[in-house]
Amino acid sequence: MQPEAGVNGTPVTEFILLGLVETPGLRPVVFVVFLFAYMVTVGGNLSILAAILREPKLHTPMYFFLGNLSVLDVGCITVTVPSMLGRLLSHTCTVPFGACLTQIFFFHLLVGVDCFLLTAMAYDRFLAICRPLTYSTRMSQEVQRILVAVSWACAFTNALTHTVAISTLNFCGPSVINHFYCDLPQLFQLSCSSTQLNELLLFAVGFIMAGSPLALIVTSYAHVAATVLRMRSVEGRKKAFSTCGSHLTVVAIFYGSGIFNYMRLGSAKISDKDKAVGIFNTVINPMLNPIIYSLRNPDVQGALWRVLMGWRSLA
Repeated sequence: MQPEAGVNGTPVTEFILLGLVETPGLRPVVFVVFLFAYMVTVGGNLSILAAILREPKLHTPMYFFLGNLSVLDVGCITVTVPSMLGRLLSHTCTVPFGACLTQIFFFHLLVGVDCFLLTAMAYDRFLAICRPLTYSTRMSQEVQRILVAVSWACAFTNALTHTVAISTLNFCGPSVINHFYCDLPQLFQLSCSSTQLNELLLFAVGFIMAGSPLALIVTSYAHVAATVLRMRSVEGRKKAFSTCGSHLTVVAIFYGSGIFNYMRLGSAKISDKDKAVGIFNTVINPMLNPIIYSLRNPDVQGALWRVLMGWRSLA
């Protein structure tokens, strides 16, 4: 498709984000709700991180990965929500093209690392439950650091690939995005160039970045479930299922919302359902993770309580 001329015959240099609501009277409510959600998410994840760093009992591979996941959750919500809150305060809807690409890059970088970290956590549970005799050697500190480093490297490559690919498209109008942050599906709809290659790239790389990790997670937990069911100790089975259940809940929410968001590129327009999924990806997932991982974990609960008491004594 040949680029079409815009209203003034010039390429688009900024986009208009309509946000979550178009009614001016509802914007203060949205601001308060999302500011509260942001504070809860950052506070909850940093509390988890502080508990892991402070409590020697939590200096294990599983909590090492959980600490990294908490950092990612803070980053993921920070990439999208503060800029949205700033637009609500300033009563502006425009975002420069470069800022839009920057948001896409960092969002896909953090989400990509999230994919691989969830896989590393599943692998850790597999080794701990199915290969306990070799666990300490197979999941040494060096292996943990390598897994995290590889996660960042692969996610960086993925994010850079998509950002460079979309920067080659032509945008000559319209420039209105019916969403509250920039992402690939929304920009594909606004491009006056052919996006077929970009969409194929998103599907292909998405299969590597999300499909392969998901397959590894399912395989790991299939082995874990088989091993746990063979356990004679009822308490042992209960503890194993409790730990794995928290992780599987996070995986289900993360992949469910992600698949809905990126596997519907052929839809005619962005609907309120897409905005709701965007809220899941950027706000609800990061906010729920600390709750899910601490809800049925007495070790984390005890460490969090000691951290909170320590902060109160300093106040």
